[in-house]
Amino acid sequence: MKIVLTGGATGGHFYPLIAVAEAINELVAEEKIIKPELYYIGPSVLDNEALANNDIVWLKSSAGKIRRYLSIKNIFDVFKVIIGIVQATIKMYNLYPDVVFSKGGYASFPTTVAARLLNIPVIVHESDALPGRANKIAAKWAIAVATSFPGVAEHFTGVEKDKIALVGNPVRKTLFKPAHEGAHEYLGLDKEIPTILILGGSQGAQAINSVVVDALPQLLEKYQVIHQTGDKNIDDVRDLVSVVLKDNKYKDRYRAFGFLNTLAMRMASGSASLIVARAGTGNIFEIAGWGLPSILIPIPEDVSHDQTTNAFTYARDGAAIVLKQKNLTKHLFVAEIDRIFSNPDLAESMREAARKFARPDAARKIARIILDTALEHEV
Repeated sequence: MKIVLTGGATGGHFYPLIAVAEAINELVAEEKIIKPELYYIGPSVLDNEALANNDIVWLKSSAGKIRRYLSIKNIFDVFKVIIGIVQATIKMYNLYPDVVFSKGGYASFPTTVAARLLNIPVIVHESDALPGRANKIAAKWAIAVATSFPGVAEHFTGVEKDKIALVGNPVRKTLFKPAHEGAHEYLGLDKEIPTILILGGSQGAQAINSVVVDALPQLLEKYQVIHQTGDKNIDDVRDLVSVVLKDNKYKDRYRAFGFLNTLAMRMASGSASLIVARAGTGNIFEIAGWGLPSILIPIPEDVSHDQTTNAFTYARDGAAIVLKQKNLTKHLFVAEIDRIFSNPDLAESMREAARKFARPDAARKIARIILDTALEHEV
């Protein structure tokens, strides 16, 4: 049995593939099925260690990103797409997998087209509240389409609705389990002081970082702050903080990290009472799984419509507060944080809404469909 995984070049596409691979391996072990061969086809790998830990073989193929605006890069990327389709078709003809699972994104397009040409079953998962172009196309010939957010089915025009199912977003199993025991000691924090975890994403978010640094003197009077700045921003942020908090008696309540690995993220989420984050699907479903109140600051709409739609869809039932970046000031930022912490009923209702939104079995549900399809195709 051979299974191909494919998806875009960002963590929001890549890590759900890893979560599904973990679930496939888990189901195989539980049901004593012969372990499948897992392959990842794409132009690059975000985390080689994650592939190795799940026995996934990377097969490199080209992919091009067609932008929604005029750009000379679109011309070159059209050729990358064509080359990618040829490469993926050759690789999959030689491999001939039983099923292809796509998380969408531009990197998935050549592989799903190749699967179509070779008549290999395709299963699609859409992370966002508005489906991306690659998934909208692949969904037309996919045998099943899984979605993360309610109401997404209506955006898949020309796709039979009975093959679309709401399952949630796959999250790696370890990240669904915050490490409460020993978390404060690990991070050198005080258990008696509320902690805010601020996630700028792996690439960082300069707008968020700037507001956080400006607000630190006020925040640290009441709270502890764990701040993921992004690797490329960590030195600049630490330099600014050293000036802003030079004579501040509460400066030891602040912790800055460029990136939080899995263990550090479990510890940080285990010690946190409130999350501040971008509104990527991965962030939202991790926060929901932690059952914590959150303030979401989506990437501006002129850069990404997805995050704004994701944020308001998640916040609709009260799990989060959404602050648009264009309105973000340190006074509004601090006021919203104070409002949540000063109102225990509000904080509890946000926690409850988050827990209801989370779908911790998403990866297993998708893995089940993939395995059943592969077994049927193999026969």
